[in-house]
Amino acid sequence: MDRLLISPWQAPVPDAAAAREPFLMALGERVRTLRARKGLTRKGLSQGAGVSERHLANLELGVGNASILVLRQVAHALSCSLAELLGDPTTASPEWLLMRDLLAGRSEAELQRARGALMPLFGGTARVGSERARRIALVGLRGAGKSTLGQMLADEFGLVFIELNREIERLAGCSLAEIHNLYGPSAYRRYERRALEETIASQPDAVIATPGGIVSDPATFGLLLAQCFTVWLQASPEEHMQRVIDQGDLRPMAGSGGNEEAMDDLRRILLGRAAFYGKADLKFATTGLPLDETCARLGAALRSARATPAPQ
Repeated sequence: MDRLLISPWQAPVPDAAAAREPFLMALGERVRTLRARKGLTRKGLSQGAGVSERHLANLELGVGNASILVLRQVAHALSCSLAELLGDPTTASPEWLLMRDLLAGRSEAELQRARGALMPLFGGTARVGSERARRIALVGLRGAGKSTLGQMLADEFGLVFIELNREIERLAGCSLAEIHNLYGPSAYRRYERRALEETIASQPDAVIATPGGIVSDPATFGLLLAQCFTVWLQASPEEHMQRVIDQGDLRPMAGSGGNEEAMDDLRRILLGRAAFYGKADLKFATTGLPLDETCARLGAALRSARATPAPQ
């Protein structure tokens, strides 16, 4: 996409009422939510969209009236449609509109039943049955313990351990950083989907550690939910941060102005993804527990949960 050489941006309106126009406030909140869901800092989104951080800050605060070209660049960087950014993802056809009205106002449980009914119709697999329960997938942010606990659980249950990030690198023939730098986030999501599909096809019994951002692609995450017994490993934002730093991973600081800003970004990412992680079959808190005790408790919780028939 061509980048703008000048900034087609209107400065914030001095009038306080105009500056808090409801549409602009809602637009800013959607940009923040989508950015958090993708795991992007404001600086990262600025670089991907070719828009200055100051202008993005105005957009997210609802005090800057962005041109349609800027919004198109932001939508491209967030891998979403302009319609989704503006707040209406169901404008493609009359059938979309009819289904949207049918599902509007339904509870999470009702929506889950609707999705379960649609999946077999369109080639998916319903979230029931012993075959799905044989494949355990761990989801959550970096620092939740997916790799460490995943290997320990695989050893305890006598299963193969698969780290999906390593499968992505194998398929791409390069590191995750190189995939993002050379090919971009869209290519990474394609490799992620392919790695998950191949793992599901080849491993009927396994423990799978998934990337934290797998929830960013609804189709890929839907496949994971349909084909695996999913476990959300939960921890406090502070513990997520400390664990990755203790492992020598300084990525939480990349693109941030320091520890406080990095923590704010991490909290927003967790908030933006929590509703998706919450779709997991089992939620397990790891905060404050020694590793051996965490594994023992999680193993017991898994045995109990997998032995309980899923609701029809």
